[in-house]
Amino acid sequence: MKLDWPLMANNIPREDLDCLIEFLNTDSILTQSKNVREFEREWSQWLGVKYSVFLNSGSSANVLTMAAMKHLYGNGEVILPPLTWVSDISSVLFAGFTPVFVDIDRKTLCMDEDQVIKKLNKNTRAVFITYAQGFNGLSDRLLQTLKEKNIALIEDVCESHGAEFKGKKLGSYGWVSNFSFYYAHHMSTIEGGMISTDDEKLYQVCRMLRSHGMVRESTDEDLTQSYANEYPELNPEFIFAYPGYNMRNTEIGAVLGRNQLKRLDANNAKRRDHFKCFLDNLDANKYQTDFALEGSCNYAFNLVIKKPDFDFCDRVMSRLKEVGVEFRRGSAGGGNQLRQPYLKNIVGKDEYKKYPVVEHIHFFGFYIGNYPDLTEDRIKSLCDLLNSID
Repeated sequence: MKLDWPLMANNIPREDLDCLIEFLNTDSILTQSKNVREFEREWSQWLGVKYSVFLNSGSSANVLTMAAMKHLYGNGEVILPPLTWVSDISSVLFAGFTPVFVDIDRKTLCMDEDQVIKKLNKNTRAVFITYAQGFNGLSDRLLQTLKEKNIALIEDVCESHGAEFKGKKLGSYGWVSNFSFYYAHHMSTIEGGMISTDDEKLYQVCRMLRSHGMVRESTDEDLTQSYANEYPELNPEFIFAYPGYNMRNTEIGAVLGRNQLKRLDANNAKRRDHFKCFLDNLDANKYQTDFALEGSCNYAFNLVIKKPDFDFCDRVMSRLKEVGVEFRRGSAGGGNQLRQPYLKNIVGKDEYKKYPVVEHIHFFGFYIGNYPDLTEDRIKSLCDLLNSID
C-alpha cells in the first residue's frame, strides 16, 4: 500500500496561477506597489489589527521585529522556547539580545507559562512566543502578568494562521506578530512574511527598516518632515534613519496572497476537522492524543510517540517511508534548537538537557502534512497504518 503523502499538496492551485497570469498580462510594475499595499490592508482587516508590513519571508519578519525593538527600547533579555524555528533565536542574537529559554507544555508545544513567569525580571524586554504548528499558547494569566510588568509580547504565528484564543486571532494580542507565507504553511505567497501591530510607531520603524532604513518609506508626513528639517543638507528622498535592510516583497507575492486570503478561513476549517479525525483514530496507548485543541488551527498532524522507545521510533519512521508518507522528525524546527551548532558557544554544553519535554519531541515527535484536499478515508488509512506498528 502506497499513501504518497507529501508535507504539502496543491498550496498554489490553478486558480492562483490564473489570477497571477491575468495580473502579468496587464501593464503593471512588479516591484512593491499597490497590490502590496492592498494585501497589507486586507491582511490587517482579517487579523484584526491596525497595521501590517509585507516582507520577503517570515524569517525577515523576525529579524525586523527584533531590530525595531532594539532601536526603540534597547537591549535586554528575550524569553523564548528551544522548540521553534532557527530564525526566532538568530534574530534575537543578531539584535544583541540575550536569549532565555524555557521548556514547553506537551499539550500545546508552546512555552510553559509557569516557567515563563518565573523567569521574568527587570532585564526582560520581551516574551517571544512560538505557536508551534497551530496550537494556542496564551492564557489570561500570562497576558495579565506581561501587562502588569510592562513586558512586550512578540507572537510568532508563522505556523498558526487563523488559530485563536477566546475567539480572537493569535497575532492580534501582542505588541507585534510575525507570519510566514512559505509554501508549506496555511497560505502561501511562495516566499513571504508579514509583521502586524497596533503600534503606529513600530509600524513606521518597520516600514523604514524594510527598505534600507529610508525615511521616505514612512507614511507619517510629520515624521518625514521632521527628518527633512533636522537634516536640510540631505536630499529628503535619501535620508536613512536606521541601518536597514532590503526585505521587500513583490506585486507577484501580493497578488498570490490576496487571492489565497479569500479562502483561508474555509481551508482552515477543513484542517481543524482533519486534525480532530487524525487524533480520534490514533491509538492513544502508543501516541499522544490529548493535545489542547481549543482555538488551534494545525497545518500539520502532530505525531508524538508516548514512550521514549527508540526501537519503536525506528519502526515508525521505516514504515512511513515505505508507504511514501513524508514527515519531519523533531516537529517544529527539527527539535531542540539548543543541540544545534550555531548555539554551541552561546549556551552551556549541557543546556539542552534542562528541557525534557522539548527533548522528548526532539527524538519522538514528528509532523505529517495536513492540507485541505485530504479525505477522511485517507486520514483513517494513515491512522490504521500507524496503529498497526508494534
